[in-house]
Amino acid sequence: MKASDAVMFWDGVYAARPAATDPRPNVPLTETVTTLPPGDALDLGCGAGGDALWLAGQGWHVTAADISAVAVERLAALACAHGLGDRVTAVRHDLRRSFPHGEFDLICAHYLHTPFDLDRAAVLRSAAHALRPDGRLLIVDHGSTAPWSWNQDPDVRYLSPREVAAGIDLDAATWTVERADAPRRIAAGPGGRTAEVTDHVLLIRRSA
Repeated sequence: MKASDAVMFWDGVYAARPAATDPRPNVPLTETVTTLPPGDALDLGCGAGGDALWLAGQGWHVTAADISAVAVERLAALACAHGLGDRVTAVRHDLRRSFPHGEFDLICAHYLHTPFDLDRAAVLRSAAHALRPDGRLLIVDHGSTAPWSWNQDPDVRYLSPREVAAGIDLDAATWTVERADAPRRIAAGPGGRTAEVTDHVLLIRRSA
């Protein structure tokens, strides 16, 4: 499958939605980061930018990466509109082929799922290696299918947080799993719809 297919798909997903004016951050992020001192953060698959904007508002300098040029351009404009243009750098990356440069105190990957081929374990392993000592990698995956999800495959199986950690295969002497659970919450979707969903939350800290 050509790289352009993935780009066209995700550009189409975001172009079909109205541009967000005040996107909300993901709850597992706000729960995790509140106690951390601000530093450099990387948001993988930044989408509408709710996480990146919230982090910037908390004093973080954020590199926000997405495969969709539509998402990246909208986020860059939105960051400027919110007075956060100096704290948010929005960049287009196809994670199958490149990974953002730098070292980070926090890397978050929320719902980094795609219908296209992606060696997710390799991407997340690269993320873990891009952490500074005492940095955290926060991975939040779908644990259930929301009514508005683009993937409505009834046979889809979501890996547990521990299975995701095992797939990344990090040295326990350097990286520690601080959280691996599956909380449920009421999520809000397009058009004001709500549904109970399960998140798979994995938090990994680099100790050295």
